[in-house]
Amino acid sequence: MSTNTTNNAAPSGAADFRDVATAHTPFRTGRLVLWIVVALVVVDFAWIIASNENFGWPVVGQYLFDPTVIKGLYVSLGLTVVAMILGVILGLIVAIARMSDDRLASSVAALFIWFFRGTPLLVQLIFWYNMSTLFPAISISVPFGPTLISWDTNSVITPMTAAIVGLALNEAAYMAEIIRGGLLSVDRGQTETAEAFGMTRLRALRRIIIPQAMRSIVPPTGNQLISMIKATSLVSVIAMADLLYSVQSIYNRTFEIIPMLMVAVLWYLFITSILNVGQGYLERYYSRGERRSGNAKPAAEPAATIGEASH
Repeated sequence: MSTNTTNNAAPSGAADFRDVATAHTPFRTGRLVLWIVVALVVVDFAWIIASNENFGWPVVGQYLFDPTVIKGLYVSLGLTVVAMILGVILGLIVAIARMSDDRLASSVAALFIWFFRGTPLLVQLIFWYNMSTLFPAISISVPFGPTLISWDTNSVITPMTAAIVGLALNEAAYMAEIIRGGLLSVDRGQTETAEAFGMTRLRALRRIIIPQAMRSIVPPTGNQLISMIKATSLVSVIAMADLLYSVQSIYNRTFEIIPMLMVAVLWYLFITSILNVGQGYLERYYSRGERRSGNAKPAAEPAATIGEASH
């Protein structure tokens, strides 16, 4: 008698679970009204911007694909890619040094992070650009001995090299802390287990620790990449022909300041939108294991319920 009661209760429990799992929050009338109000405000604001003649939309359309602007866009993208790659590589080295048991390496890494995060990027760029004021020549020499080779600083520190060095070193300081935080998020037992299996520390870092840390590293790195594409606009102060410098050179001739700035804004928004999509894809890629484990849990609960009912 008790067996039949138990068997009859099992399907009901499973059905209740499915109902809860597939239930949806009712769409309330107040929420619908709020959505309509927000949509109307957004549409109204977009119409105000589009119909405002002071923005000079015909001029924006005329110069949006101007060769000078496109060339400046390529410079900004190139600076972003090069500085970001160098920043990530150097940041990884600094992060590992910062976590090292070696007191000297940890102190040097901490000093590097403290300096380049503590000073404005604009100041760093101007400093690198005017390096010849402090050091007219860059030389390699024996300490307190003769000079082996020397170069003129102005021939080495061009606007391009000053921009790359300034952006890369500043980015490395931030990436070092991002990577360090990601590495610290991985349980220390992973390293101990890898060493117990005979892996070297470097191999364990490359094969086990870093892949797991990427889940914590990718989102802030994506934010840094987006910040980098915008930070390249600062190199215009050292006469680097980036996107902002290009539109400035045009409106200095035409005096169409607002329309040309809108050209730069539209290109920056377009690039950052693409980067946002790429960041979302990477986040889903590195969190796929977590999603699978999360999806597997609800499926196990009905089985447990049925199993308990059968007993």
